[in-house]
Amino acid sequence: MSFVEVRVKIPVEVRIPEEDLERVVRVELALRLYEKGFVSLGQARRIAGLSKRDFLELLARERIPIHYDEKDLEEDVKVLREL
Repeated sequence: MSFVEVRVKIPVEVRIPEEDLERVVRVELALRLYEKGFVSLGQARRIAGLSKRDFLELLARERIPIHYDEKDLEEDVKVLREL
């Protein structure tokens, strides 16, 4: 799997502790990309750095509906085979 690295400048006034900033940005990015249909559930949870269960719980807390289609199933099968 290949990746693209993105650098983002965040104003120092943002009220997120510096030690939590990367995690928060990754989770928020994953949620929004998933919500808009840009990434699958598996891709989103990997961006967020969460287990599937934890990401599903986060989606429920954020009231974001689960989009599970044939592509998601194929992604899950691929991940299982890699394990």
